[in-house]
Formats: sequence, structure tokens, C-alpha cells
Amino acid sequence: MHAADLLSSRARLTPDRLALVELAAGRRYTYAELNARANRAAHFLRDRLGVRKGDRVSLLAHNSVVYLDLLYGLGKLGAIFAPLNWRLTGRELTYIINDCEPTVLLCGPEFAATLAEMRPALNVRHYLSLEGAVIEGALHYEAEVAQAASGEPERPALDADDPYCLLYTSGTTGRPKGAVLPHRQVLWNCINTVISWGLTEHDISPVLTPLFHAGGLFAFLTPLLYAGGRIVLTRTFDAEASLRAIADEGCTVVLGVPTLFQMWINTPYFARADFSRVRFWINGGAAIPTSLVEAWRAAKGGVFRQGYGLTEAGVNCFSMTDEESALKTGSVGKPIFHSEMRLVDPQTGQEAPAGAPGELLIRGPHVCAGYWRNPAATAEALRDGWFHTGDMARMDADGFYTIVGRFKDMLKSGGENVYAAEVEAVFRDHPAVADASLIGQPDEKWGEVGLMVVILKPGQAASEADLLGFCQGRLAKFKIPKRVVFAETLPYTPYGKVEKAKLREQYLTNDGSRVTDKSKP
Repeated sequence: MHAADLLSSRARLTPDRLALVELAAGRRYTYAELNARANRAAHFLRDRLGVRKGDRVSLLAHNSVVYLDLLYGLGKLGAIFAPLNWRLTGRELTYIINDCEPTVLLCGPEFAATLAEMRPALNVRHYLSLEGAVIEGALHYEAEVAQAASGEPERPALDADDPYCLLYTSGTTGRPKGAVLPHRQVLWNCINTVISWGLTEHDISPVLTPLFHAGGLFAFLTPLLYAGGRIVLTRTFDAEASLRAIADEGCTVVLGVPTLFQMWINTPYFARADFSRVRFWINGGAAIPTSLVEAWRAAKGGVFRQGYGLTEAGVNCFSMTDEESALKTGSVGKPIFHSEMRLVDPQTGQEAPAGAPGELLIRGPHVCAGYWRNPAATAEALRDGWFHTGDMARMDADGFYTIVGRFKDMLKSGGENVYAAEVEAVFRDHPAVADASLIGQPDEKWGEVGLMVVILKPGQAASEADLLGFCQGRLAKFKIPKRVVFAETLPYTPYGKVEKAKLREQYLTNDGSRVTDKSKP
């Protein structure tokens, strides 16, 4: 089974139902209209630009309906959608573009200057301008697509393992790798999410995060359009405007990340916002402080869940009921319907003892095919059909999983394993702390000790001694960091994960022997 007909089939079943609200453009699209746009994009790309099965097409732009044109249109051609992270530098983007070698690259006006800077180092056959972007030699996408046929394009032979999307990981530990998402992964993520999360045609969800990311494309967008629901699409994120959109558009299921939830709760509008139609909120991308979840529930009530997923294994890997979300705060729930999971000792590969942390392994039709042109990374991550996530988790007696942290994001202090996520969670529980991130500093006696980088909440104060004292009785002595430094901000990925390589670069010398802050003169 392939995913090329997802939008076509939904448009056939419910052609006149509202599918997409594009807030920035003030446009509303039915399923029939959305499918016609995807068909026009497919005809134009194939007939005018020669895009064929297996070709890559990249997009460098803010959120818009064009992402859906390409996602669904390219699927019909068997071509591969490779959106680009516009938050990266020109140098970083040049590496990705030259790695995936797109036949066509579309660019919005905000990034035309970046593209001009990169072009001498690129080998792209066709450039397309969006929204009047000034790009030398480029065709104008909107004008060209308007002239294309709106009927269904002829499909090439497709199967479940044909590549559909090429999404580059954040590269927090090195150069980005292109995760190859086959048709089966896109389809089964839809099936798993709809079944496990109980989505229906009556649900409405905002997409507030960038569509170059798997979470933007696959957390709610594709599953909800599969089920016949409605997506409310923002171009960029604004805290108060997005909260108003959630209320005004009657959103029922809402995905956020820790940074978004903190920004939302701090807006003046939050106190009076009416969220009575929201069935549940779900946090993804990174762990959220328990104190923030409790503050949200106290202020607004309702259901608040913790999600877990990753580009390579579908962004929605666990589920829980509304009642369980209150009883199991901090847990990501139980594995989704069509999925297998194991916890193993990453050193031996043996099953982790009951209640002990182990590396999370995932197997199922929602797992990626590997990494683009990187057989070594593919062989390391995919073994006997199991995807090795690199994340450490525990399973309790009721079968609920809790993510402990990254296996590689672990300190070895005096022979003991210290998981950064566990220590960071304690710091975030301090009333003065907005966020905290732990890195390891080499130590002659202990091998490695913890250095915590802390952001304080506006108007709050705390000293190093205050925070280390707060850890007493909450963490074993060997887990308590030896040093705390304070910062104004942390380097985040688009989904709220801290880029620890940048922290190490900023706060440690080249040999890691002492603390410094290279961001300050």
C-alpha cells in the first residue's frame, strides 16, 4: 500500500468539506479545492519541469498551502518532497541541498537573499519563485500552477517502500542526516494516529510549527486530513495570535512544544481565552516541566498529554486515554496500535530488567527506510528491522513508558550513569527556573561532572547555591551538578530541543577543562 492517494480518496469521499484554513492568506479550502491544487502542482512539475519518480523537490519558505501542494502532489508522481529548514545558515543549507540534489527548488521572498548567496555552490536544474520572490531566472510558481490541469495525474508504479519524503534531522551531534520516509511510513502514521489518538472528522487542529519539520507535517496535518478533519495553518508563530486562532476557529486537538506552552501561559490573553472546545493538548519535541503542566491544568483545566516521536519512526509513537494523562503525568503512554517496542541495554543488546532504563527500540510499518546515501548510519540505526532511537526509557508495571533522556546525553561520573533529562527536570521544577540544560565537564577525580546552564524566569532570582540546595533530597548526590552557570537563552532546535553541541562550544574550552562563555567579550 502506498500513500499517493491519501488526499485524492478523501476528496472523493468528502469533496465539499472544509479541509484547510490558511490564516495569513485569509483563504479556506475544501478537500476538492486542496486536491485540485495538488493535481495542478503535479502536472506542472511533471509536464513543464520534467519531475519524475524518485526526483527530489525542495522548498525554502514559511508555512503556506504550497507545502500541501507539494506534499500531496509529489506523492502522486512518486517524487520525493525534501523541505528545507529556513532557520539554518546558508552554509548549512548548502550542505543539505548538495546532499539531496533536488531537481527543483522553490523559494519564498524572505529567503531569496540566502538563496542568492548559496547559488554559486549549488547544482539545481530549476528554481521557482513564491509570492514574487526576486530570483534570477526563476519561474513564478503561482502563475505556472494556475495554468496547469486540475485532474488526477497518471500514477507511476508505486509500492509501500518507495521514498515519499526526505527530512533532515536537526544535526545536534554532527552534520544533518536525511531520513528517508517511505510511503508506508506516511500511511501508517495516519492510521496509527487516528486509531490510537481517537481523531475524527469533527476534529480541528492548528499547525503552529514549521512544515519543514516532521512534527508539522505528520503530527496532526496528514492524520487529520486522512480522517476528514480540518487544519488551521499559521504562517509563523505569534503567541497571542495563535491562542486567539485556537479559540476563534474552535480547535479541538492542539500540539505544542515546551517553549510555546510557556509563551502562551505568559500572554495577557491566556487568562480570558475560551478553550472549551479543546479535547486535549499534547506536548511534543522535548520534555515539559511538570510544574508548567500543573499550572496549565490549574488555570484552564482540560486534558494535557505528553507525546513522543521522532522523524525516523513516525512522530506519534505512544498514546494514552484522557483519564490516564492525569494519573500518569510525565509518561508518554503506551505504544501505539500497529507498533512493537523493546527496551534494551545499549551496551549488550539484552532486554533491560523490569523498571530499569533501556534504549528504546521501535519496529513497525511506520519506521523509516534509513538515511539518504548513508549506509553506515542506516546500518547503525536499523538492525533486524528494529530502529534504535538512542533514547533511554523506563516502563512501569502498568505498561506506561517514560522517556529518561538520550543514551548519548548521559554523563559517566565516578562510574555512575547520570541522565541529563532527569537532572534537568529537577531544575525545571524550581519556581525561579524557566529552563535548564546539563552538559558534562571533564574532571580528574570523577571522570566527568555536571555543568548546568540555567535560564531564570523574568523577575525571578536564584543563586548557584540555591539551586544546588534544591537538588538535595531530590537527586542522588552523584547526580547533582558541580557547577551552575546562568544564561539569557539556550540554543534551541525548531522543536524545543537544546543543541548541546553549541552549549559545549560556548561554555567549555577545546579540551573541556574549564568553563568559559565564548559569547561574551
